[in-house]
Parts: sequence; structure tokens; C-alpha cells
Amino acid sequence: MTPLIAHLSTHAATPQAPAWVRLTELGAAVLFILALKGLSSPKSARRGNLLGALGAGVATVVIFFYGTEYYGAGLTNLKGNLPFIVGAIAIGSLIGWIAAKRVQMTQMPQMVALFNGVGGGAAAVVSVVEFTSTAGESKSALAATVFTVLVGAVSFSGSILTFMKLQELMTSRPVVLPLGRCITSLAGIGTIATAVLLVANPTNSLLYVLLGMSLLMGLLLVLPVGGADVPIVISLLNAFTGLSVAASGYVLGNTLLIVAGTLVGASGTLLTRMMAAAMGRPLTNTLFGAFTAKAITASGSAEDRPVKSASPDDVAIMLSYARKVIIVPGYGLAVAQAQNTIRELVELLSAKGIQVDYAIHPVAGRMPGHMNVLLAEANVPYDQLKEMDEINPEFAEADVALVVGANDVVNPAARDDKTAPIYGMPILNVDQAGQVVFLKRSMRPGFAGIENELLFDPKTSLLFGDAKESLTKVVSAVKAL
Repeated sequence: MTPLIAHLSTHAATPQAPAWVRLTELGAAVLFILALKGLSSPKSARRGNLLGALGAGVATVVIFFYGTEYYGAGLTNLKGNLPFIVGAIAIGSLIGWIAAKRVQMTQMPQMVALFNGVGGGAAAVVSVVEFTSTAGESKSALAATVFTVLVGAVSFSGSILTFMKLQELMTSRPVVLPLGRCITSLAGIGTIATAVLLVANPTNSLLYVLLGMSLLMGLLLVLPVGGADVPIVISLLNAFTGLSVAASGYVLGNTLLIVAGTLVGASGTLLTRMMAAAMGRPLTNTLFGAFTAKAITASGSAEDRPVKSASPDDVAIMLSYARKVIIVPGYGLAVAQAQNTIRELVELLSAKGIQVDYAIHPVAGRMPGHMNVLLAEANVPYDQLKEMDEINPEFAEADVALVVGANDVVNPAARDDKTAPIYGMPILNVDQAGQVVFLKRSMRPGFAGIENELLFDPKTSLLFGDAKESLTKVVSAVKAL
């Protein structure tokens, strides 16, 4: 955003704005609220997303019309910069459209993390541009500008690093730096001290120092976060972005930015708290990972330990002669694009009179609700999807638990091993089922980077191979019985 657009935004939200402008902005704010309400349910999520996009479109268009009509002496500058502004919007829209078309649903968490970072970075850049104009204003405006730069930059660098972890461009395990606690402490103190000095004595040099230190803080906060806490980090950084956008709205005098940022910040904060509670993870583990995280190394040698392998025919027999089967879908199911195959298997078993349910962990996939959406793509009925609290008491009654592409969310170490990095995270009680079948490519640990002792349990059978190919063979075997 250029200084001109920033000034336009400020002008558009002043009390002198015409009634139609204020009513339009109110309508856009209502659309934002309705969008958030719609996103609370998978059935209404599509409508909520469209309402949010409509609100953002209205908010953008009104600035152009109002600015062109009322900007006055600066109209010449507006017309001169208009090609650059429209060009930037066109490029951004094209990138977003291509990303939305090409990115698979399995990669949606990475996309959310990346776009979240872009939002925080944009807020920080706007405040950097506005710094020169707010330096001579009230201390409150200057403090809001500094706050936006700090939080927006933290959100940007932290989100980019989260994207890299999710995309497996780097290890998903906690990265504990030598003297990491000291470095993080010094960086945190230095960042806050620089922010205070900048408010007291606004200079461009201090501003750039704060920007650099804030970017560093984002990296230091996310590096020690392990795979089990990544979903919480996504929500937390989303809240940070919302706060930075709200603060930038105050800096620009833009009511819509304040409303949108506050909604995102509040909802992100609530989701973060709910996620931490659902996973049994103290929020301090995420906020202060540099002080609590421990480096994880591969434990044991899975290749040297015996496991019980099964063939597709063996699995088909176990499933066909069961009374109750619980399917535990994980990220590996979606990666293999096996949603339709698992639905076909469930339909075959249901036709035999077997009770079949899906057990959905709060973070199955890579973020809340991710697995629900992935299964919805395969037209799996919502009433077959049971959340963790509902399904856990039923595992003891299940003859077979079929785990497809999940690992950490069924790992008993979260319940039994106090030294495990996932200890305290609620899990699906798969180990209580009569028989357990894992569909896995290999004995590689899960996203958290630790072994699952349930794999070596005598009642556990492993069917190795691509999930879709393995399920296809199981489906054929069930049909042949």
C-alpha cells in the first residue's frame, strides 16, 4: 500500500465522510461478522467465505469512489498512481486465484499460514510507510504504529517458518539453538526496549532496527515449536495478524480495518485457547517454546523390532467379521487421495450390517476441521463423523480400529510417557480396540518425530504401501468374501 492509499483510507474514515460512505462501511463490517459466523460450520463455510470476500471487495471499491470524489488537491497524484495501484491489485488477485486453483486441500494449512503471514507483513509495511506522517502526531498514534510494525513483522516471519515446517521444507521437529534461551530472552528484551525508545524518540534508524528484531523474534518463537504444536501456532499467529491489522486501522483511521482486525484477533485468540485445551497443551509451550522445548532425536531402531504384517486379504477378513469398526483417518489418507476409497469400503461394510464410524481428532490433518473438509470432498455423511470426546468411549467396544495415515493422534505416549514431546495431548483411544490395523508407507515416525509403541503391540497389524492402493485391494478382497 502506497502512502497515497494510506492517506485515502484515513480520509475515507474521518467524520466528514458522507453518509453513504459510512453506511457502506457499516454494511461491509456486517458482512465480515456474518462471514465469521458462517465459517463456524462446515455446512455454511462456503457461504461465509463468499460473504467475507464480498465485504472486502466493497471496502476496497468504496475507497476508490470516495477518494476520487473527495480527495481534492491530491486527485492529480491519485490519477498518476492509479495504474500502479490497479496493477498491484491485478497481480495480487492473479496470484491468489492461481493459488486457490492449484493448491490441494491437503496443502490448505500451508496456504493459510502463508496468507496469514502476508497479512501481518502488509500491516507492518503500511505502518513503516505511515511512520513519517505519524511521528509528529500524538504518542498514541505513534505507539499504535510501532505496535503494528512489531506484531506484524513477528507474524510475517513466524508464519513463513510455519509454512516451511508444514511444507516439509525444513524439519517439523523442535529446533533448539545453542544458548537458545539466552538468545530469545535478549532478543525479546531488545525488541521491547527498541519499541519504547522509538515511541520516545522516533527515528528511521530505530524503526528499521525494530523491524529487523521483530522479524528475528518471529523466527525464534516458531523454531522450537514441534509438529504437535504447529496447529496452535497457526491460530496464534492468525491472532497476531488480526491485532496488527486492527492497530493499523487505528493508525490509518480506517474503521473497517479496526473491525476486521479485531474480529480476526478475537477469533484467533479464542481458537488458540480452545486448541491448546483440546490438545492438553499449555499455551506457554507455544508462546515460550524456546524455554520449554527439547531437541528430539529418533529413538530406537524400528527396523530391528518385530511388527506383525498383514495382507489385504487378512484385513478384509478382520473387517468383514467384525461387529463394530472405527475408522481413524489421518493426514496420510488425504495425501494418498484415498477419501473416496475409504468411503467405498465403509459403504461395503455397512451393507454387511457392520457398524462403522469415523473417529476425528481435533487436529486430524494439519489444523482444526481440516479432516472434516477432506472427507466432505468424498461425500462422507456428516453423521458418520464423530469427534474425539464422543468416539473415545466406543473404542473399547470396537472389534477393529482401522488407522489410515494417522500416527501422533493415536500414540499412547501422549498418555503414558511423560518424557514424550506430545505428553498431555488428548488422543484417540485406538489401543483399547480389540484389533488395530495400521495402513502405513513405512515405519517413519509421525509429524511430531517420535515412534508409536502401539505399532509393536501384539494386537496390531500393519499393511504397508500406498494408502489408496492398499484400500483398493482391501475393497476388492471384501467384495470377494
